[in-house]
Parts: sequence; structure tokens; C-alpha cells
Amino acid sequence: MTDTNLKQKAAGALMWGGLSQAAQQALNLVFGIVLARLLSPADYGMVGMLTIFALIATSLQESGFMSALTRKQEASSEDYNAVFWFNVLCSLTVYAVLFAAAPLIAAWFRQPVLVPLSRLLFLSFVFSAMGTAPRAWLFRHMRAKQTAVISLTSLVVSGLCGITLAWLGFAYWGIALQNLVFCASVSLGGWYFSEWRPTWRINLRPLRGMIGFSSRLLATNIFTHVNNNLFSLFFGRLYGESTVGYYNQANKWTTMGHSTLTGMVWSVTQPLFARLSYDEPQRQQAIFRKMLRLTAFLSCPCMFGLALVAPEFITLTITEKWLSSALLMQYLCIGGAFVPIASFCSNFLISQGKSQVYMWNTVALCLVQLLLLVVLHPYGVRCMVVAYVAANTLWLLVWHVFVRRIIGLRLSLFARDILPFAALASMAMGAAWGVAHLCPQHLLVTLLVKVAVAAVVYALSLRLLGARIMQECWDFVREKIGLRR
Repeated sequence: MTDTNLKQKAAGALMWGGLSQAAQQALNLVFGIVLARLLSPADYGMVGMLTIFALIATSLQESGFMSALTRKQEASSEDYNAVFWFNVLCSLTVYAVLFAAAPLIAAWFRQPVLVPLSRLLFLSFVFSAMGTAPRAWLFRHMRAKQTAVISLTSLVVSGLCGITLAWLGFAYWGIALQNLVFCASVSLGGWYFSEWRPTWRINLRPLRGMIGFSSRLLATNIFTHVNNNLFSLFFGRLYGESTVGYYNQANKWTTMGHSTLTGMVWSVTQPLFARLSYDEPQRQQAIFRKMLRLTAFLSCPCMFGLALVAPEFITLTITEKWLSSALLMQYLCIGGAFVPIASFCSNFLISQGKSQVYMWNTVALCLVQLLLLVVLHPYGVRCMVVAYVAANTLWLLVWHVFVRRIIGLRLSLFARDILPFAALASMAMGAAWGVAHLCPQHLLVTLLVKVAVAAVVYALSLRLLGARIMQECWDFVREKIGLRR
């Protein structure tokens, strides 16, 4: 593929990925607000306590083969067929194990109702397994437009289902069924748009060439889910379902914020870098730094801004009953500004075949988080969340070490591409906070003033400093919507 074609395809995937993520988060915002108003923290906590088990099970049935298929120079129909049948057989096996383990899970959290609830919720990864191979085909071929249609349609259908059930008084059962409907819809959409179809001949031999790479991703994904959901597992045991509900609500809004950019970058990073030659480190470094600057340019103001308006946002959207989650959300948002950057670095390493580096980094980070939880849990939830944010942010230095080994990117250049945007965003938030305190103390007015002042100060600061990234983004948007001649 020529440089021009690669650039055009990557730009198209990036645009559709960005539009899709923005629309998904907008829908999640609307549905999340309605559901949070209808349900209680305890309702969310009941499902939140099971999240870690469902995510680990999903990783087991997918087993990293989606990324392995994307990385292959040539992926045959037999490769997809082997992955499909492996996922189906594995998902049924894992579901059977978890079905039998449901009483043990309920005993850990001291909640008997988790037995039937978990058995229902865990059906979601069986449905997901049916669509892994078709979605891998779409991902490999950069069919971001079709993927966007699938995601948005599934969100609308499942969201309406969840709201209806919550309105009818099904409480946490509605959240579980909403998740099932979403997974089933995504799988059906993958089958509809994918040009690949399975055969009844079950041959798992093609997996041999992918098993080394995919097994490392599998271990990594499991530890990533443990790391991201460790608090829900132990908060449910130590503090009860309401605390899990408050934490999960804060984590949900934070994740919605940074996952928009993470998903957009992820949709193009692996396919793009996988197609670049390994013997072109200078070209790789130039592309890497440009995308790194773009990521920091967007993530720092967005996530710092979300932290700034968290109390007003929570109160206005999902009422004061959730206000206890606002402070936790502020802590998580500060760390969330650096999540897309870490994700970008890790995806780059995966695209270069360094899945073992990705795996051991994630395992090490998970062990650090577990150690912090064991040591700090007597000091309360806030202390553990602050430590969690600090550890994840500082881990960027570890990711940089391995990126440097591949493309020779010095730490000074790495920091130069991130820290100016973080500093300017912090300054803009400080100015917005100060101005907002001079205005009438009305929640909506305060929120709007904070957003407006922060956006203006950040944009003017970049313009005065002559930052090219903002103009490049604006030119790209104008070109795509036909305003640029």
C-alpha cells in the first residue's frame, strides 16, 4: 500500500472512529443519565460486583485472536474459521464453569441473589463469542464506518431495553438484560456487514501460528480487567454494594470521557503501524510523535475539564443521590487524561509484535495496584483511588522505555509532546475555577462558565504559543466537511 493510500485510509478510519466514539458516548450519556435517575447505587453495585468475572470470561473466549488476525500479513478464511470455532467452544466451556461457580461468587459478596443474576449476565460473553471472527474481519479491513453503524445501533436497542425494564421496576435485572441485548446486537451486526462466513469443518490447526502472540494478549487482557475492576471486587466485600455503585458510577463517566479518544486512536493505531516497515524507525518516530501530540492535545483538556465540572455535572444529570461519586470522579478524571496516552503506547507495542512486553507491563502494574489495595484499604476508599491514579500515571515512564527501544524516542521528546498540553489545560482549569466562583452560585451557570472559560483560555494559550496541532485539526475537519477548497 502506498503512503498516500495508507494515509487516506488511516485518516478515514480515524474520522469514522472519532465520530463513532463521540456518538456512542453521547448515547451512553443519555441512557446513563436516565438509568441513574431510575436506579439506586445498590442496583448498580449488584451488577458492578460481577463485572470483573464477565470481563475475564470474555477475554478467555476471545483469547487475543482478534489482534493476532489483524497483525498477520495474510489472513485466510481458514484462519477466521479456526478462531470462530475456538471462541464458540471456549465460551460454552467457560460459561459452564462460571454457572457452577455462581454460588461461590455469591458467598464472597454475601449476596444470595447473585447466583441467578450472574448466570444470566454471563450469557453475554457466549453471545459475544459468536461475533468475534466477523468483527476481526471488519477491524482488519478498517471498516470503521460499518463498525460505527453496528455500535450505535446496538447501543440504541440495548439502551431502550434497559430503560424500559428499569421503568417497569426490574432494577438490576434490567442492567443485566441490557448488557445481553447489546452483545447479541453487536454480534448480529458483525455477521451482517462482514464478507466472511464460517464453515462446518472444525480445524484448529491455523491457531498454531497465532497462539504465541494471542496467549500473551490473553494474559494481558485478564490482568488489565483485574487492574481496572479490582476495586469493585474488594469494595463489594469490604464496604457493600452501595459503595461499589458510587465508585462504578464515577468510573463509568470517567471511562466514557477517555474511551472516546482511546477508541478513536485504537481503531487506526494497530492497522497503521502494522503496515509500516520495521526498518523505518525515523518514519515511525515521526508518525508516533504526531499522534502522541494529538492524543495529549485532546485528552488533557477534556479529562481535566470533566474533573472540573464533576460536582455540577453529577448533581444536574443524575441528582444529588449520586453526589458521593463526584469526588471519586474528579480523582479518576485527572488520571484519565493519561489513559489514552498509555493506551496509544501499548497499542504501538502490540503492532510491533511486542505482545510479551505489553503482557509483563500490565501484569506488573496489576501487582502494584493489588499491593496498594492491601496496604491502603484501612485508610478508606479515597486514599486507594488516589494511589490508583498516581500509579497508573507514573507507569507512562515504563511504557516509554519500551517505545524508545523500538524507535529511539528520547524521554525529553516524549515529555515535550505531552507536558505542555497538560500544563496549559491545568492553567485553563484553574482560571475557569476562579472565574466561576465570582459568578452567581447556580449549578447550571457555574457549569457553563467553567466550560466556556476553560475552552477559551486553552485555545488562546495554544494560539499565542503558535501550536500547530490545533490548526492541523481544524484544517482536517474543514477538509472532511467540504469547507476547504
